[in-house]
Amino acid sequence: MLIRQTSINFSANVLSALLGLLSVFVFTRLFSAHDYGIYLLGVGFASVISVAFIGWFRNLILSEHARNDGTDIRGLVISGYFVACLSAPLAYGLGRLVGLAPSAAVAAVGLAIAVGLFELTQDLVRARLLAVTAMKGALVRSVSVLCLGVVFTLIDNTGFILLASSALAYLLATMIQARAAWRGTVVKFDGPALLTAAKLGLPLTISLTLLAVSSVTDRFMIANLIGAADAGKYIAGLDLVRQTLMMPAISMAAAFFPLAVLIHANQGRAALNSHLSECAELLFSVMLPACLGFAVIAPHIANVVLGVDFRETAAQIMPIIAVAVVFQVLTQQYLHVSFLLSGRNSFYLINTVSIIAVNLILSWVLISRYDVVGAAWARLGADVFGFVCALILSRRAFPIPLPLRRLALTLIAGLVMALLVGALDRNLHLPDLAACVILVCAGLAGYAALCWAFDISQVRGRSKNGLRFFRTKLANMGIG
Repeated sequence: MLIRQTSINFSANVLSALLGLLSVFVFTRLFSAHDYGIYLLGVGFASVISVAFIGWFRNLILSEHARNDGTDIRGLVISGYFVACLSAPLAYGLGRLVGLAPSAAVAAVGLAIAVGLFELTQDLVRARLLAVTAMKGALVRSVSVLCLGVVFTLIDNTGFILLASSALAYLLATMIQARAAWRGTVVKFDGPALLTAAKLGLPLTISLTLLAVSSVTDRFMIANLIGAADAGKYIAGLDLVRQTLMMPAISMAAAFFPLAVLIHANQGRAALNSHLSECAELLFSVMLPACLGFAVIAPHIANVVLGVDFRETAAQIMPIIAVAVVFQVLTQQYLHVSFLLSGRNSFYLINTVSIIAVNLILSWVLISRYDVVGAAWARLGADVFGFVCALILSRRAFPIPLPLRRLALTLIAGLVMALLVGALDRNLHLPDLAACVILVCAGLAGYAALCWAFDISQVRGRSKNGLRFFRTKLANMGIG
C-alpha cells in the first residue's frame, strides 16, 4: 500500500511540478522582475495566512478522519474554517504592515482563503487515502494557475492580476474534489467543540504558521533591505528549486503519515518501526540524489527555465538552496511524524521558533554583506539547525528509527552520482537544454546502477516483485 500510495502521489506531484516549471518559464518572460516579485511576495504572504487559517484542523483530520471509524469531523472543520476567515481584515492589515501595497494585500488575502479551502479538501481526501482524487485536484490547480495567469495578462500584467488569477485557480481545483471530500457534510456551528479543537490545535497552528513564516522571512527581508526586483529574482530561483524538489517529498509524506497512524493504532510499535525505517530510507534515497543532481546542473536549469533578468541570481543561489532542501525534507517530512504520534504539538512550536530565530539572525547578517546569496546561505544554516533540533526533540517525543547504515549507503551513492555528473558537465559543450537532458539521464542511469549494487530501498526485491506482477497480469490477459 505504501508504494502504491506514494507512486500515485508522486506521479501527481511530478506533473504538478512540471506545470509549475512551465508557469515559471512563462511568467518570468511575461512579467518584469519587480511585478513578478510583488506576485511572489503576495504568494508567500498568502501561504502564511492560509496556514494560520487551517492549522487548527490538520492534526484533527490526520488523527480522526484517517481512522475511518465512522467519526465525521468535517462539519466541525468547515464551520471552524469559516470562523477563521472572519479574521481576513486583520490579515489585510498585516499585509500592509510587511510592505504589500493595498491592492496586493487584498489579492493576497483572497488567495490565502482559497488556498486554505483547497488544502483542507486535499487533507480530507488524503487522510482517506483517496490518492487519485487528490491527484486530480492538484493537476487542475496547476493547470488553472498557468492558464488563468496567461489569460489575465491580457487585462494587465501586474502582480495584483496574477494573484487574483491564482485565487480563482485554487477555487476551481477545490470544486473538482469537493464531492469526494465534503459530500454529506452537515455544517453545524458547535461552539464547545470548536473551542476544544482550538485549544488542541493551538500549538500546532502556531508552529505551522511560524514554519510558514520561516519559509518567507528571507524574501521579505530582501524586499525591504534591497527591493522588490531583487526579491523577485531571488524568489524565482528559490521557488524553482522548491517546486522541483519538494513535490516528491510531499507525495511520500502524504502516504507516510496516515499509514503511520493506522499501523500504530492497529499493529503496534514493532510494525510501526519497520514502516518508519522503510519510509526514512525511501525518502532519503529519492531526495538526496535529486537535490545533489539539481545543485550540480543548476546553471543549465536556470538558463532553460527562467527569463533573462532572473538567470544570474538563480544560478548563484540554487545549488545552496538545493542542499538546504535535504535537511528541510528530513525535518518536516520525517522527523515531525514523531511529534504527531506522540501528540507533543508543543515540540512543533519549539522546533519552528528555533528555525525562525536562526534564520532571522543569519539573514540580517548575511544579506547585508552578500545580498541575495547571503539569504541562500542563511536558509541553509537555518535548515541544518532545524534538522538537529528536531532530531533531539524526537528522541524525547516518540523515538523513531534512523537506519544509519542504509542511509550511509544512500549518501555514498548520491555523492558518487553527483561527482560523475559534475565531471561529465565539465566536458560537455552543448546548449543548456541538451546538456540538461544528457546530464539528467546520465545521473539517473548511474544512480540506478548504484541502487542495484547497494540494494538501496530494497530495489532488487521490489523490481522482481514488480516484474512478477506484470507477468501475471499479461498472462491473465492471454498475452505471451
